[in-house]
Formats: sequence, C-alpha cells, structure tokens
Amino acid sequence: MRFGHPQLLHFLWLILPLIFFIAWGAKKKRALINRFCSQALLTKLAPGDIFARHKFKSALMAIALVFLLLSLAQPRWGYQWEDLHQRGVDIIVALDVSTSMLAQDVKPDRLTRAKRKVADLLKLLEGDRIGLVAFAGTSFVQCPLTQDYSAAEIFLGAIDTDLIPVQGTAIGRALQTSIKAFTTQEKESKAIILITDGEDQTGEALEAAQLAKDEGVKIFAIGIGQETGVPIPDPEGGFKKDPRGEVAISKLDEKTLQEIALLTGGAYVRSVTGDMDLKKIYLENIKQTLKQKEHQSTRRKLWSERFQWMLALALICLCWEWFYRET
Repeated sequence: MRFGHPQLLHFLWLILPLIFFIAWGAKKKRALINRFCSQALLTKLAPGDIFARHKFKSALMAIALVFLLLSLAQPRWGYQWEDLHQRGVDIIVALDVSTSMLAQDVKPDRLTRAKRKVADLLKLLEGDRIGLVAFAGTSFVQCPLTQDYSAAEIFLGAIDTDLIPVQGTAIGRALQTSIKAFTTQEKESKAIILITDGEDQTGEALEAAQLAKDEGVKIFAIGIGQETGVPIPDPEGGFKKDPRGEVAISKLDEKTLQEIALLTGGAYVRSVTGDMDLKKIYLENIKQTLKQKEHQSTRRKLWSERFQWMLALALICLCWEWFYRET
C-alpha cells in the first residue's frame, strides 16, 4: 500500500487529544447528570445505559474522522503496468552572443530578449529534446540534446557575451556546429532555431544552410533588433568603435535570415515583445511540419485509487452515529 498524500497521515495524531477531550466531556456530563437527578430517577427517565450509548456515538465520530483522513491521504493498493512512449523532435537553439547583442534597440537589450525567448520555449516543449549552441566569431555546444529542461535552463543562464572570446558573428559556423550536435541520422525530425541580429561577417551562412537542407534540418530564424541600426554599448563605458575609430553601428539583417530559412524550408519571424513569435514557430511550424520520433519508451506502475473505501466507511460511521439514539 502507498498514499498519494502521505503527509496528511500526520494529522492522525490529532485523534489522541480528541479522544481525551471526548472522555473529559463524557465524565463532565455524567457528573452534571448525577447532580441533577438520582440514579433511580435517571433509570426511569432514560431506560438503558445512556453513558455507554454516549461513548459509542463518540467512538463512531472518532472512527469516521480517522477514515476521512485516510481518504484524504489517497490510499492506493494494487497496480498495473503502463507503457510510456515519449515522442517529439530534436531542436537546437543557436544563440548569438556577440557584442552586437548588447544593443538596446529592443528592451532591455538583444541578448536578454533572446534568452527570455529560449526560456519561454522551454516551457512550451512537450517530449522534445533541446540543445543550445552559443556563437559569436566561433561556436560551441553549450548544452547537448536533452529532455531535462531544468538543466537546459541552467546552461541558458550561463550564456553571456563573455562566453566566447573570439568576437564577430559567424552564422555559418554556428549552423555547422548545430548540425553536428544532432545525435541521430534520421531526417525530418530535426530543427534549428537561430536567434541573432543576422549580421553575418563570414559569408558562409547560405553555404551552411544548404548543408542543413542536405541533412534534412529545417532552420527557423528569429531576428533580434531593428533595421535602423543602433550603437553597441561597451561594458567598459561608452560605445564600441570600429577599426577606423568611429562608433560601430549594429542593425538587423533580415534579408540574410529570410534566405537561410527559405532555403531549408523553415520560417523567419522578427522578435516581438512576449512569446507570440516563438509560439508561431514552435506550434505552427515545428510541431506541424516536422515528423515526431520516439525518444524513449518506459514502463510505470499505475496504482489503483482506494480512497472510495475509506470514504464509504466514514459515511457509514457518520450515518450510524446520526441515527443511533442516545436516549
């Protein structure tokens, strides 16, 4: 036997002071009755042993309370096996951590907005495996594919612009690293969510996108930032400057991201406040267009709920106490 809420069993200790209170009340009642009339008169007014009847009714109430507590604790015994099949897709999130992601054309800044997007995605996932790739001038797997969304959230929290010393935005290399991060050769169930401002500085993005297409990987891009361009804050103060000494301006390159997504059969959206853009990509694109595969199959015990029996016994005791006459 096991209980669904075993912590409620501790309330059974309250039965002991209740028993002492009932016994004290019965003793007090007997003393008051003896003061009111003699035993001979009491026998004529109430034939039978009324004190024994009172004890019996009190016992019924206490027993009913015990059964009610046992019912609330959800007793279970007897079980059957259930096969669990977890199905889903493999998703690699390639997250841009270059210094341009510190730009504040979206609030509070591009990187914080992007990380919030990924955190929202983790709440949406149902049976899918997710991995994280951080990239700037180079890239690496921050979190391998996993169904442990709590662990993925911890890895996500560690992502920052200081994570990769080689600065720049090498989208092509990020996509190559993401493709290699998939652990299966099965096609039609793999997706890359690319979150970046799109300023590819290597010119390898479309070539990597073609490789993704050949591997059966669809790329879904989320553009972070504005097309007008804004200066990049310098952590040491002021703004970043280019080699000519002028303030570096970063702007969203939607054209490149659209071409990447179109080439692989994916989709592109611009980041908006909230999670509507991410819901669109995950629920309408990834879950609807990608083939789900079985990640793992397990068995679990399904215990049979037996609280009904305890509740029935409690009701029987209450009804018995209700109809049982004390006099």
